[in-house]
Amino acid sequence: MKITAITAAAVLVLGSFIPSASGYSIKGDVVNCRSGPGTSYGVKKTYKKGQNVSISCQTTGTSISGNNLWDKTGDGCYVADYYVYTGTNGYVAKKCGGSSGGGGSSSGSYCKKINSAGVNLVAKSEGFVSRPKPDPIGLPTVGYGHLCQKKNCAEVKYKFPLTTTTGKQLLSDDLPKYTKCLAGYLNSKPKLNDNQWAALTSWVFNVGCGNAKTSTLVKRLNKGESPNTVAAQELPKWRMAGGRVLQGLVTRRAAEVKLFKTASSKQAYPKCS
Repeated sequence: MKITAITAAAVLVLGSFIPSASGYSIKGDVVNCRSGPGTSYGVKKTYKKGQNVSISCQTTGTSISGNNLWDKTGDGCYVADYYVYTGTNGYVAKKCGGSSGGGGSSSGSYCKKINSAGVNLVAKSEGFVSRPKPDPIGLPTVGYGHLCQKKNCAEVKYKFPLTTTTGKQLLSDDLPKYTKCLAGYLNSKPKLNDNQWAALTSWVFNVGCGNAKTSTLVKRLNKGESPNTVAAQELPKWRMAGGRVLQGLVTRRAAEVKLFKTASSKQAYPKCS
């Protein structure tokens, strides 16, 4: 199950991709351009449907309908890529440099994958479904928590119905996206072992990259606070979805804290040993 931001940045009106020599076309009736890559940032200006904007760079932020990419426009503000006709859900411009959260592992030597304890935690928490179906808050998922990006999860390369084996393969394909997010938001101050890294990756997999980026948990780790203290205090706060406390999330957070506090000599961030 995923927790995603459902606060809309604009009212979406569907249409087809319209490239323009002067930029990319806005596809919402009214689209907010914000001071940062997320719905929690202040609105600097608005764009109207059909208006063309130039994109100077792109970065990740609050997820909008499964797309966590945000475009920095020529006006110096950020608009959710979901509301811009770029013709793809991927990058069409360079990545924005720096991070308002003080994060960003530049070495790329962190562990891209997580240990078996972490994989098993995610799989157990997510549960297995062989075909796409709504999770407890109505988001379409398949396998072990894969959030569908296209109708009927058409992006999945494995044949439906999935087996537990292909489900685990799909999960293994998905997880590096979340370790990459996490590494991009943390600075060099946190020193995390493989159990701590796996527990945090499980959390990011669940809450989404955008929510993790703006979280107090990441901010506290980047300040150099004790990782065990931060995890014990911050992870249990993430127990709500769809506006209500879910026992499944309470249980998952407890399991993540337990794994986080399990000692290990193997380092995972900022360098993988």
